Amino acid sequence: MALALSSSFIGLSISSSNSLFGQRFSPPPLVTSTEGPCLITAKLKRWERKKCKPNSLPVLHKMHVKLGDTVKVISGHDKGKIGEITEIITHNSKIVVKEVNLKTKHVKSRSEDEPGQIVKIEAPIHSSNVMLYSKEQKVASRVGHKTLDNGKRVRYLIKTGEIIDSAENWKKIKEKEKTTEAVAAAS
Repeated sequence: MALALSSSFIGLSISSSNSLFGQRFSPPPLVTSTEGPCLITAKLKRWERKKCKPNSLPVLHKMHVKLGDTVKVISGHDKGKIGEITEIITHNSKIVVKEVNLKTKHVKSRSEDEPGQIVKIEAPIHSSNVMLYSKEQKVASRVGHKTLDNGKRVRYLIKTGEIIDSAENWKKIKEKEKTTEAVAAAS
């Protein structure tokens, strides 16, 4: 049997040009990208990745809504519902709107006396699925930015021209002015 194996090896030509034996292995050439620096991704959860800037900070997108704004849902299964923003999640541009996108959560009992519960919670939705809403005019509109005479930059509704940011801020500013005038008069 050993004689049969040795004769089969003799029949092979090791020095032939088609054979890989006896030749030096050369790895394929490296491909370099001409696009510039590649984006790093940050690991948020095991299944969730977020694009990062070259300094490893996540790329955060500016949202057109703020905490406390009244919004109307323009897409999804809750389309047409109106509510107030209660929470903002900046890293993935999601918001939580009061009484919108309700999900059921089954809660286990913590002790023997306490029964388990089924609780409705407000799940986050993407900020692109909502538009700012005017309660007075009852219309949803896109948001614009403008600078007032005093140099303050505010948001306003494009359809109605209603200023969003300043209504509450003007009240606070007027109250501060009254208190400073009262303090100045008392001095």
